[in-house]
Amino acid sequence: MKCPFCGFQEDKVIDSRASSEGASVRRRRECTKCARRFTTYEYIEEMPLMIVKKDNRREAFDRKKIQAGLFRACEKRPISVEKIDDLVTGIERAILKKFDREVPSGFVGELVMQKLAVLDEVAYVRFASVYRQFKDVNQFMKELKIILSKGGSVASLLKNKRNKK
Repeated sequence: MKCPFCGFQEDKVIDSRASSEGASVRRRRECTKCARRFTTYEYIEEMPLMIVKKDNRREAFDRKKIQAGLFRACEKRPISVEKIDDLVTGIERAILKKFDREVPSGFVGELVMQKLAVLDEVAYVRFASVYRQFKDVNQFMKELKIILSKGGSVASLLKNKRNKK
């Protein structure tokens, strides 16, 4: 480490301790030439996870965007904020486990839909309709048929609505 006072290249560490909840290390150093003391900090260099969009643009991963989309899809559904936060955390972990620096946006969207389908089918269909950009009712019905063919509980919901009419 170069001394900020005299520019000499050698020093000795006098004291070293963790700071900022372990995110950095604070070191007190003494120049071996001029004997003046100075403080340095060491941080882990974090490389941001980048999302690669369909048009090859890149933007930093933002868990708040996923969270906002899930809140919209789960609006007026019996899903707690804690469940949504857990879902976002699980999605983020899965992404970080599989990718180092760049992740395709399509992977993120499909992962969100997989997790959401398990949590709540109505919220899944809401999210899918925005994510897949359904152009008409036929595309929407096709997605519903896929759910129904898997024995989803959407069938009982639709049956109950028909019986009430």
